[in-house]
Order: sequence, then structure tokens, then C-alpha cells
Amino acid sequence: MTLHFASSTSGQLAVSEKTTTLLFDHDGTLIDSETVHYVLWKAILLGYHVELSETFYCEVMAGIPVKQNAIDLVAHFKLDVAPEVLAEQKHKSISDYLDKHAFPLMPYAKETIKTCFDKGYRIGIVTGGSKKSVEKTLSQYALANYISCVVAVEDVVTSKPAPDCYELAMRQLNKTPEECVAIEDTQTGMRAALAANLACVVIPTPLSQHHDLSRATVRCGNLQTWVESELISQ
Repeated sequence: MTLHFASSTSGQLAVSEKTTTLLFDHDGTLIDSETVHYVLWKAILLGYHVELSETFYCEVMAGIPVKQNAIDLVAHFKLDVAPEVLAEQKHKSISDYLDKHAFPLMPYAKETIKTCFDKGYRIGIVTGGSKKSVEKTLSQYALANYISCVVAVEDVVTSKPAPDCYELAMRQLNKTPEECVAIEDTQTGMRAALAANLACVVIPTPLSQHHDLSRATVRCGNLQTWVESELISQ
């Protein structure tokens, strides 16, 4: 289901006159990866005689870094495997996938990045996923020249929903929270951005639209709606 709206509880926009930098999440925001993640996790868990439902994935796993996914899966399904081993299996499956493919872009993702760049914003990618995944996206879709900063799961001790990744991105770019806006698709990402004192645009996917996103500065149905309402029409 596609949602077509832009709203905020405060009536304010996320992007202001002070905004110089836009920090995009990667999985689910710029790339359509969650379906692939679900399929890969499903295949891994079949090896432990567990049938992973889409409902469980959406409610418990979507938007959560692999390390925490593995911990949650072992606990919930009482798996006879260390979370670290399960996480490593997932990392290998993603790495094997990325050796052959880039994740498909979300609709209007490339146009969004180009519009933001053309309007003079600095652009960072802040992800709970791997740097390899981001690098594959940037090379496959010729986006590297638009991006000033990439912070991935390897760069921080504690990933989303902790604010560490956003705080590191701001340090690398020499920016304050008042100068930055985060663009996310899940409650986990939103919590990380808000904990870093950032305004946060949330654009949920079908897998995350049930999340509690009431604290988002702005909620939009898709990237194009957000760009047109906050970057073009203002």
C-alpha cells in the first residue's frame, strides 16, 4: 500500500532555513532491501527448522541491525546456536548477494539525491547496514559524487536505535543537530535520529507502516511527496 501524505504533529517542516545537511538512512529509505533481507533470513532459519513469517519479520525484525536480529531470533525461537554465529551467517548471505547484485533503489531515490545536491545540501548516508551495501549502491547507480559522508554499522560500537551513527556523521561533517535533518523509514531509525537531537522525516514502507511513528517531525508517503513538499514548493 502506498501512502500519499505529508504531515507533522507540530505543523512545522523538518527542513528549515538552518538546514544545510540531509542524512539519509539506506535500507528501506534509499534502497528496497527489506524483502531481500526477509528472504535471506527465512532461508537461514529453515536450516534450524524454523518457518519465519512475514508478520514476525515486519513486527520484530524490520529496520533492526543484524546483530540484534540474531539475538532476538535465538531468544524467541530458542535456537541452539550462538547469536554471533547466526549473525555471521546473515552477513555472509548478504555479502554473497551483493557480490552479484545491488539492491534496487526505492522509487524516486536517485532523483531525490540529485535534487538535494542541486539545491546545495550536503548529503550523508547513515545506516545500520554494511558499508559494502552502501558502496554497491553508490557505484551501481552512479551516486558517489553526491555523497559527502557514509556511516555504517562497522563504524560504531552501538548501532541504531542508539544515536552514535548520527553523532559520528555530524562530527565527520562538522555539523550541529540544528543544521541536519534525518530521513528514515522505521521506528528504530527515527529513535536514533531523535536521540541525536535531529529533526526526522519518516517515510514508512509497507513493512514499517505499523510502527509507532508519532514522534516523527514529518511523516510522508514517499520520497517524491517529501521532496515536493519540503524542498521544491518552499
